[in-house]
Amino acid sequence: MGILLVDRDKCLVCGICEDVCPAGIIAMGDEGPVEEAGERCIICGHCVAACPTEALDNSKTPLSEQTPVREELKWDGPQAKQFLRSRRSIRSYLQQQVPREELQELMDAARYAPTASNSQSISFLVISDPERLRQIWKAVIAWMEERVEAAGGRGFGYFKTHIAASYEERDNILRGAPHLILALCPEKMGQASGRSNAEFVLAYAELYAPAMGLGTCWGGFVQACAFHNYEPLLKLLGIPEGKLMAGALMAGYPKERYYRLVDRKPLDVVWE
Repeated sequence: MGILLVDRDKCLVCGICEDVCPAGIIAMGDEGPVEEAGERCIICGHCVAACPTEALDNSKTPLSEQTPVREELKWDGPQAKQFLRSRRSIRSYLQQQVPREELQELMDAARYAPTASNSQSISFLVISDPERLRQIWKAVIAWMEERVEAAGGRGFGYFKTHIAASYEERDNILRGAPHLILALCPEKMGQASGRSNAEFVLAYAELYAPAMGLGTCWGGFVQACAFHNYEPLLKLLGIPEGKLMAGALMAGYPKERYYRLVDRKPLDVVWE
């Protein structure tokens, strides 16, 4: 039995479902869509979501589980642009734990990000224990010190700045964030593909966070250290068996508020 169910009375034979199917499993017949190689379906739901008359159902992404688009919630251009420009990297946090249900809401929004072949492969690990976060910060500093020493003290000026700050008990790695959210991918996927998916997922989290009164910042140094397979850090992170770390994001309540939108470099485009 196939995965598609077509209501012939509602079907307009418009061909939209065929056009939007990324896996190419739908062909248009004289009476409407015909399923071809349904086993290749990547469960994206496009065919059902794009049907204007609800004539098509897919057992892998049922019509009954899709949410209608609310036209009144759509933004115009200026609103959408301000939303995007309002995202800020937060490097100063209130020393206050975010309730678990709020962090879960943040990650629940992030899981709707696009992933390669709709793999939906990213899971999360949230670290909130202050002492463990401190150990993670110190482990990254130890890795930086090893890199500087291996280079004979040459270069790595940025590392040296953060090492010096650490000696003064200033956390330039996690910035005092009360939570560290790790994006994980299946080990069999490989870190390269996993990192690409994680970048989208964590970007969604960053964009959604301000709507909840939360702030985030990319955990670039944690990522770099982990991607170099620094064992002391990996042990502290406690990545579950069969998973790889694909990205890191600090999160918490921002200590400051931003009142203006910051400009960027001029647009650089080559038209050919």
